[in-house]
Amino acid sequence: MATIAGDVGGVQRPDLDKGLGLAGATGFGAAVLAAILFVAWSVYNDSAQAGVHARALLPFFLLFIALLIALGFEFVNGFHDTANAVATVIYTNSMPANIAVVWSGFFNFLGVLLSTGAVAFGIVSLLPVELILQVGSDAGFAMVFSLLIAAIIWNLATWWWGIPNSSSHTLIGSIIGVGVCNALLHGRSGTSGVDWGQATKIGEALIFSPLLGFFLSGLLFLGMKVLIRNKKLYEEPKDGLPPPWWIRGLLVFTCTGVSFAHGSNDGQKGMGLIMLILIGTVPTAYALNRAVPAQYEQQFHAGSAKVEQVLASHGGGVQAPTDARATLTAYLENKSSTPQTVPALGALVGGIDRQIAEYGSIRQVPAAASKNVRNDMYLASETIKHLTDGDSNPFKGDEGKALKDYKGSLDKATRFIPTWVKIAVAFALGLGTMVGWKRIVVTVGEKIGKTHLTYAQGASAELVAMATIGLADGFGMPVSTTHVLSSGVAGTMAANGSGLQMSTLRNMVAAWVVTLPVAMLLSGTLYLILSQVI
Repeated sequence: MATIAGDVGGVQRPDLDKGLGLAGATGFGAAVLAAILFVAWSVYNDSAQAGVHARALLPFFLLFIALLIALGFEFVNGFHDTANAVATVIYTNSMPANIAVVWSGFFNFLGVLLSTGAVAFGIVSLLPVELILQVGSDAGFAMVFSLLIAAIIWNLATWWWGIPNSSSHTLIGSIIGVGVCNALLHGRSGTSGVDWGQATKIGEALIFSPLLGFFLSGLLFLGMKVLIRNKKLYEEPKDGLPPPWWIRGLLVFTCTGVSFAHGSNDGQKGMGLIMLILIGTVPTAYALNRAVPAQYEQQFHAGSAKVEQVLASHGGGVQAPTDARATLTAYLENKSSTPQTVPALGALVGGIDRQIAEYGSIRQVPAAASKNVRNDMYLASETIKHLTDGDSNPFKGDEGKALKDYKGSLDKATRFIPTWVKIAVAFALGLGTMVGWKRIVVTVGEKIGKTHLTYAQGASAELVAMATIGLADGFGMPVSTTHVLSSGVAGTMAANGSGLQMSTLRNMVAAWVVTLPVAMLLSGTLYLILSQVI
């Protein structure tokens, strides 16, 4: 069992200093090296199959650096957020610390592998459409480097101070900062550089999830007190001794669930950005999903014909503009529809359908056309999303269904994540959970409440966190494991009348408040510098 390394409110602290050992450290290093080599081989293999060879070294060098930074963000995310899953099992003596972090890392790994990808593209939708359409340009690289480096810097800063903070919150702030700065550099209002509708939905998820964590964890704890009358469940752990087997099993289960849910939700945040990097540097291999089902093209053609009819009936007799792409890009930038918006969309839909028919299938789209076809599909999908959003949506009933189905077929061809990307992110997040976790664990385990965490409090907080994150993942919304779990622990302390350490709560609230503006400032400044340098 764990040895003793100090006191926490009169109860001796579990040993937090036992490392992975020589064998563990060797395995850790080997896994890191294997992951890097796996990423390099996967990109090379996909590029070779698509007929792309690394004749120009600079794009592939930038690709390698960008992928390392993106995976570095997930690695930092792992050791920054893993404390929230393992703190309860460590402080209730359910698992030794060194075993708990490895256990958590493994289930983070599985969570990433089995994730849906919906959260990944929800995050990407925050980015300015013009930057997404030119991700292979210098501005595209500056965008990716800026937002990822800014997120890593702030995550490391809050980890160093031992403040539980949200990696999701940080990344979203970084994305908004790049969008605002890009708009200002192009002479537009800073508010036009971000999809504020999507940002509002994500912001609501980030705001309400900690409140849910606090109140639901407190209510669950009180419910357990009424329904489960076992004194041991509500007592502080005995020094160095594990809890009864059934309590231990519950706590290990909740740790496992939170770890899996964290991997499933947080692991996706880097996936979407990695896909932007791949599309920008190797569009032939990654711009389009060449693994769509055999019947895809036939269904796509039928859907295109329906949508063209729907749009023609809403076009008001206005002729489509000469440059439909420019008209729709301006619409997405300004969020202001003109009489030419719907006709322009109709023209683009028809153009995409003719291109696919001309090439025969998605698989046969030639290398030179891959990125343009992908951009047209993305532009049409985003335009449909905005035209059909809100009460002013003119497309109802069968018309709305036709547009929704067509958007789904566009997204099948453009919003996909190769298996190797999931594996690489899973490695980065899983390995990240095994280092640097102690600072945040101590805060969650010792500095939120005034008394030692009990078995029931740990189980309540983790059960609510597991359910909240899993539900958010199903809706494709990013939430903060850190905020949900930390607020859940605080909720159980308040419900038990244990008292809260207000200095820690003030620091957490302060970090929550300043994360968005700090991340925006960091990423915006980096984008301003890098857009002049790259």
